[in-house]
Amino acid sequence: MKLAAEAPGTIERGVEQLRAGALVALPTETVYGLAADALNEAAVARIYAAKGRPSEHPLIVHVASRSQVGDYAATVPEFAQRLIDAFWPGPLTLILPRRPGVAAAAAGGQDSIGLRCPSHPVARALLEAFGGGLAAPSANRFGRVSPTTAAHVEEEFGPELMVIDGGPCAVGIESTIVDCTRGAPVLLRPGQITAEQIEAACGRPLAAALPQAAPRASGTLESHYAPRARVRLLSTAQWHQKIQALSDLAPAANATVGLWSQQEPRPLPPGLVWRRQASDAVSAAHQLFAVLRELDACGVEEIWVEPPPAGTSWDGVRDRLQRAAA
Repeated sequence: MKLAAEAPGTIERGVEQLRAGALVALPTETVYGLAADALNEAAVARIYAAKGRPSEHPLIVHVASRSQVGDYAATVPEFAQRLIDAFWPGPLTLILPRRPGVAAAAAGGQDSIGLRCPSHPVARALLEAFGGGLAAPSANRFGRVSPTTAAHVEEEFGPELMVIDGGPCAVGIESTIVDCTRGAPVLLRPGQITAEQIEAACGRPLAAALPQAAPRASGTLESHYAPRARVRLLSTAQWHQKIQALSDLAPAANATVGLWSQQEPRPLPPGLVWRRQASDAVSAAHQLFAVLRELDACGVEEIWVEPPPAGTSWDGVRDRLQRAAA
């Protein structure tokens, strides 16, 4: 059931659902989240079941303000506080030591917890009206392409789930994740906020990430964000060669290949669906998941992607593509 965020009573209805232990899909500036009361273990279990997500994979808890951090985190290192001051509300998740006995299910049983304060006005309105933290991973089946519109969520879960429609997500990829439990900041997942911005804000260099026995954060598996079609990262020369080979074949009755590239292939061969890749990182991130879903909906068997340019501003897009292709 899709409800417009601005319609009278939508936020109140969402709060009722959450307090009853039900799930609600909500918009954030990054992607749509599948939310439940972070302190209600039965409700959190419904998130894992709906997504088909292993229960040891931690969820990110969304809070309305920095004043709620102490409800979930045992301690906040000084450099983590600097990151909060610089980037909250916004697309940054911090992994902090978890308070014993608090939100264990949402944390996947780990002694740490991921916290984020979103900037989307609808998410903030819901959080403030609810009064507590919401566990809210991306509103899609586990390992699949994240949703950036309410329609994407409805495609995943059907009309039974309450979806608050706040329009397309502005950022389009998930939050940057920084682990603050190791004595120094560790970048676990790149996003719109870059490594240079993190180092400048907290006044110290990022430390190297070390392998962990269990996943400390969402979206850090080698294979993730994958459409049904196979994703292949190809250089410009490689996809030009493949398009030439495709052109030499008999015309296909249906589209068999999707291409997301900055350069338009000419002539466009039969059986190929092309979408232009934005030339700047912010716009490309905004496009990414919607393009993968759109090409998937065309029924293509493979999606060829021109790898993004070098530079840390593209790290978030590059990370998602590499995991989708894994």
